[in-house]
Amino acid sequence: QVQLVESGGGLVQPGGSLRLSCTPSRIIFGINIMGWYRQAPQKERELVATISNGCNPNYADSVKGRFTISRDMELNTVYLQMNSLKPDDTAVYYCHADTIGAMEYWGKGTLVTVSS
Repeated sequence: QVQLVESGGGLVQPGGSLRLSCTPSRIIFGINIMGWYRQAPQKERELVATISNGCNPNYADSVKGRFTISRDMELNTVYLQMNSLKPDDTAVYYCHADTIGAMEYWGKGTLVTVSS
């Protein structure tokens, strides 16, 4: 079964940066939108950012101006550059992709901890 594999999480101090990456375990045809979601302890999973196959980004208000989503169409890889990190950004970050055939894929998540 195809999975999305995330990498790049870790511990960072407030104000620091991290870059997350996500790539499928094998080729997925017809990917439409790729994106990142996050789930903090005791909270619901929420959208962070998405990017269409036309590379049009969409961001949650809480990360606008600090996070940048990008995509490598050939590699089916999506990235999330996170700058000016805050303790409130601490969460498990999940990669997501959907296809024009209405299939959905999720990663297992990567933990981002922002703490001094």
